[in-house]
Amino acid sequence: MTLLSFLSHLVFAVILFGIATLLTWLMLSRVQIMDVPNARSSHHSPIPRGGGVAIVVTFLLGVIAIDLLGDKTPLSQQYFWAFLGSALLIAVISFLDDLTGQGFLVKLATQLLAALFVVASGIVLDQFSIPFVGTLQLPWLGTVLTVLWIVGLTNSYNFMDGIDGLAALTAVIASAFFAYITFRHDSLFIYITSYTILAGAGGFLVFNRPPARIFLGDVGSAFLGFIFAVMAIVAARYDYSHTSFLVVPLLLLHFIFDTLATLCRRVIAGENITQAHRTHAYQLLVRMGLSHGQVTLIYAALGVLQGFAASIMVEIGGEARLWVFVPFLLFYPLAYVSIVRRARSKFSIL
Repeated sequence: MTLLSFLSHLVFAVILFGIATLLTWLMLSRVQIMDVPNARSSHHSPIPRGGGVAIVVTFLLGVIAIDLLGDKTPLSQQYFWAFLGSALLIAVISFLDDLTGQGFLVKLATQLLAALFVVASGIVLDQFSIPFVGTLQLPWLGTVLTVLWIVGLTNSYNFMDGIDGLAALTAVIASAFFAYITFRHDSLFIYITSYTILAGAGGFLVFNRPPARIFLGDVGSAFLGFIFAVMAIVAARYDYSHTSFLVVPLLLLHFIFDTLATLCRRVIAGENITQAHRTHAYQLLVRMGLSHGQVTLIYAALGVLQGFAASIMVEIGGEARLWVFVPFLLFYPLAYVSIVRRARSKFSIL
């Protein structure tokens, strides 16, 4: 990519940032879909939500504009429109949930439908490199794993959107590193998609940083999780860069671990996992006295470390790249157990 092309992309990203900021302000001041506190909430008074509409609209404008006006077609049109169509389905149903409350089963069914739509279009993780084994072809198993990955990350991101700025700042950090990594590997589609998300999430964060004046809502958090999940597959299999699938799991490892650890703990405790709760690690930290801003910065710092680790990982070949995960997979369980024990002993939480 030439310097002129890079500068044109930078100017376009700034324009998208401005659009996202304006749209977020409109959702905050004119639309005002109110979020009334419930059992899962970490706030105590009604605050507007649905600000994720700004990210969705900015994403669609940015990616479609690049596809229509760019010199090169960044992705096969079959994959491109399937990606956008399924993402739009997630956004629409999630926005309806913000308006009326669709219930967990309706949201799960929509996520499954969107994931199956992606798979039906041909976007499938149909091969995967197994350490010390080699590259395996995954015909039917790849379809199952693709659906589980997309639905799993969509819900994980949604669950982690519970305090001011956490989900939006994580999107900014993850998309910034993903843009950097894929740009270095001559990516077309994923690089563009990443900086579009970066601009949209950044514009929304202007009003969502602690203390938040507006929330993402499901339309933002579920959409971001879905987009990152599909981007991981497209980057690995269909984009020019063929960036390792492991990049996105590493960039979002703190979200994924928090979700899985909390889910396992609740299952073991015999809790109803479909009911709202406030026992994710980040929620426990807030309940134990840390502010939203402090917890968000902790997770942001972890996200930055994961970003640098991902940047290193893509330059390492073979099984050795898995060693990059080790420090995080040693630290996160210890940190989680420590947080849960402190919550139990100090406030009888859990």
